[in-house]
Amino acid sequence: MQQLRLQGMYQAYRSQLDLPMNQQLEGHDLVAYLLQSEEQNRANEKTAYYLKLAKLRLPATIEQIECSPKRNLTRQQLATMGEGRYLQQGENILITGATGCGKSHLACALGHQACLQGYKTAYLNMNRLIEKVTLSKLDGSYIKLLNHLERQTLIILDDFGLAPMTQEIRLTLLQLLEDRYGKKSIIVTSQLPVAKWHEYINDPTLADAILDRLTANAHRIELKGESMRRKKTSDNQ
Repeated sequence: MQQLRLQGMYQAYRSQLDLPMNQQLEGHDLVAYLLQSEEQNRANEKTAYYLKLAKLRLPATIEQIECSPKRNLTRQQLATMGEGRYLQQGENILITGATGCGKSHLACALGHQACLQGYKTAYLNMNRLIEKVTLSKLDGSYIKLLNHLERQTLIILDDFGLAPMTQEIRLTLLQLLEDRYGKKSIIVTSQLPVAKWHEYINDPTLADAILDRLTANAHRIELKGESMRRKKTSDNQ
């Protein structure tokens, strides 16, 4: 089993051998147990690998998300997103709200959930995207970067609206959205309400094209309530 790299089977069989003879599984039950253990082990390894590649900013999970009328987020909304149907249908999620209200926490929790469900995920904030695009233009790897991002089922674009948007970034964002439209998903978090994104992009023609692709099939979540950072600090004190 080890030579064949069947680690799940190996560990499960070792656990069986450690049991008294009268408690060990036999025949079909043993085969089923070993196969289930191998399947689970491979699923766990795949999830760990996807989480490592995703480089999520926060170690958040769906179970940690606080839902309440004050936050303008219901359990039903969270459960629907957690099912991952938006990923299957290539829909986007736009999360807006004041600083500290938990936008990144929610986005990372959804990214974690996507990895659990077997979807490739990539986390980027706007500053990081700008750095990657600038460097890739300098070293000639821009097409490689676009191809890498296109292969991700889910891209999380955090802090949209904080860093100034150059023409280079506008065109890159448009290309990303064009490649993914109706097939793969993007989660965007922003302090700016969606109504101000056109002004932020600051190019009428490109803004129309970007927002048309970004918002056409999007779920919108406007988080409200007090800053979670200030609340956490207050609770600690």
